[in-house]
Amino acid sequence: MPRPDDPLPVAPHVPLPVTGVLLAAGAGTRMGMPKALVRTTDGTPWLGSVSRALLDGGCASVVVVLGAAAGDARVLVPDLPSVRTVVAEHWAEGPGASLAAGLRVLDDGVVACVALVDLPTMPPTVVRRVIGASAGADVLRRAAFDGRPGHPVLVGPAHRGALVAAVTADPGDRVAGAWLRRAGVSAVDCADLWDGEDQDRPTPGPPVDQTADGSVAPVAECEPVRLVGRVHDPDAEHHPEDPP
Repeated sequence: MPRPDDPLPVAPHVPLPVTGVLLAAGAGTRMGMPKALVRTTDGTPWLGSVSRALLDGGCASVVVVLGAAAGDARVLVPDLPSVRTVVAEHWAEGPGASLAAGLRVLDDGVVACVALVDLPTMPPTVVRRVIGASAGADVLRRAAFDGRPGHPVLVGPAHRGALVAAVTADPGDRVAGAWLRRAGVSAVDCADLWDGEDQDRPTPGPPVDQTADGSVAPVAECEPVRLVGRVHDPDAEHHPEDPP
């Protein structure tokens, strides 16, 4: 018999709204700074680039998960009603702690679309294809690029509790990917839309940025938006519009 505080059951195939979960809590050791502070060469924060890709790709809202340098990073989060911020208190324990913090704040009846801040060139067409025509409570699928698993990752509420439990027990950087494989995640090939590569290291000659306390901090550059193949949306005819 269900307890009063149990979430309401959701039919597994009924389309649900999708919320993007943007993981941006890490210290960015290889980048030399938290990636939540990085901007593109035209000055656009990575936080803004990925948030807008999620929204334009079909997410109704976005939760941005911050950790390292959260105070400075917060001002770079897009000032939109559909974007909110959560701080992962235990972000230093590993990426699983940040993922758990983002998933825990979601309503029961939404699907999570997980992406990383170091994917500033991710186009909305990839997000749209992974979400697909509908995303129900039992959905579990992720983008793949010529067989290589990537982001975004779609996690329905039927799976969210088990994933949170796994990454809470061990927040290491390989746990979520291993759990997804065991749970039978399906792959959605997106290699014709994008290369799926993250950006771990800065390019030479970083500009500077103003932090919240008025001091000057370096902001690593990334290459301008780069898409593989033609820039188009082959899914438009069908749709109206190892990590983690």
